Amino acid sequence: MYATEIRGGLDYAPCRYGKSRVTCRGPKAPETGYIACLGGTETFGRFVPDPWPVLLGDGLERPIANFGQINAGLDLYLNDAVIAGLAASADAAVLQVMGAANMSNRFYSVHPRRNDRFVKASDTLQRLYPEVDFSQISFVGALIATLIEADAERFGFVMHEVQTAWVARMKKLLDSLSGPAWLLWMGTAPPPDAMPLDYGIGREPAFITRDMLDALKRRIRGCIEVVEPSDHASTEGMVFSEFDAVIARQMLGVAAHERAADALSAAMSETVSQ
Repeated sequence: MYATEIRGGLDYAPCRYGKSRVTCRGPKAPETGYIACLGGTETFGRFVPDPWPVLLGDGLERPIANFGQINAGLDLYLNDAVIAGLAASADAAVLQVMGAANMSNRFYSVHPRRNDRFVKASDTLQRLYPEVDFSQISFVGALIATLIEADAERFGFVMHEVQTAWVARMKKLLDSLSGPAWLLWMGTAPPPDAMPLDYGIGREPAFITRDMLDALKRRIRGCIEVVEPSDHASTEGMVFSEFDAVIARQMLGVAAHERAADALSAAMSETVSQ
């Protein structure tokens, strides 16, 4: 389905909470009694009229606070005091598994809100890759691809750093929540046991392994996995302009959102009562 009036086609009912500079997808949640949904593009629901947070709220008959952001990393939820406080105060929370690349670390820094934007290479990274001109790079994805192309073996140090930092920050975020929490994996493949370097280029969640998820087991009630192989992807039911058609075809479809909501509703129903 195409929308012709505005790019994107959907009214995301944008809203803000308190003094936060982060614009969230509406409708705005009430002050209490809500379930917090944190995550990236799928949680925000780009091009999807009813993304999984909306369907989850319908299934549990509970208000939902959708804090999802397109291309978000963990830094957004750890650095924004308002959103972090609202997530911590929620009756329950679902965290979509976000890739490890879009967050600041000892090798590079990212924009505090638009976590897919590369800001600066540290002195450590510049010494590791003296041949790379970092001034010509604007996005984390381009940075990762450039580093792997320049020297995949050296990139192993970077990957290990972001993976280690991701686990530590996930533990910190989960420990900040007062209510029960579930993880949601949404991708074109299940969590891998090992991590080939090319998994971090164009595949999400980038650089996350099953061992990394297992390290969080004591802090969560469960992890729901929703997998939609690329050859099964469909844009049926999505709303987007012709300009964004290529992007829309690369995203998980409406069916994946429905499966995520159904699985989460079943897992959470006994714990999260009305």
